[in-house]
Amino acid sequence: MDLATADRDYLIETCLAAGAEILEVYEGDFDVQAKKDASPLTEADLRSNRVITARLRSRWPEIPVLSEEAVEEGPYEVRKNWTLFWLVDPLDGTKEFVKRNGQFTVNVALIENGRPVAGFVYAPVPEVLYFGTQAGAFKREGKQVVQLPSAAGAEQGTLRVVASLSHSNRKTEEFLENARREYRKVELVSMGSSLKLCLVAEGAADVYPRFGPTMEWDTGAAHAVVNAAGGRVVQVEGGEDLEYNKMDLHNPWFIVEGAK
Repeated sequence: MDLATADRDYLIETCLAAGAEILEVYEGDFDVQAKKDASPLTEADLRSNRVITARLRSRWPEIPVLSEEAVEEGPYEVRKNWTLFWLVDPLDGTKEFVKRNGQFTVNVALIENGRPVAGFVYAPVPEVLYFGTQAGAFKREGKQVVQLPSAAGAEQGTLRVVASLSHSNRKTEEFLENARREYRKVELVSMGSSLKLCLVAEGAADVYPRFGPTMEWDTGAAHAVVNAAGGRVVQVEGGEDLEYNKMDLHNPWFIVEGAK
């Protein structure tokens, strides 16, 4: 499904509206609950989810929505027949939200036949929005919109690796050790949420290895941005692209590669 310009603008407005709900909570006092999997949940997650799902269903009532905060609405017996659906993480990086470091995002992806064909990633604190569609990948800051990849490349022989702020592990350290043997210089960039994938799409980093648990809604929107920018998000085992709408919504380990 190709998105018209009006559809793209509507989705951008949707992300901005969800971000405004998140910031209202972020700027005050809030409680943190624990979900069944022990991950944190705040009122910001729920308010953002209500805005996004309402707006998507209003404009596209025929397209189902699978959201992290309403996953029970899409059991596999139902969604296995979906060829087109919205995949939503209303607040990606809740741990970063709780830390108040600003590195959290609103993620909205359109999945068609198991592949992300459009994605919108909005970081409300810096007011930066990345989006990728059939028209290409873009970064929006204020009124300025630039096509991706846009960042200047690193010096010859340098590999820029982006890694998680909250989820480092031994396997990632091994990846970095191997990279240091192959490249003259390895620069490490730490970042939270789906912004890690967007840094690779932008060209501000070359690769993002993820050797840890993630869910489909964590990656779908930014995966679309990476694809539209000429990069790839591939499984560690086999090198195939990440797939979506699996029976098990967990992602396998993956590597995000930039256009270069």
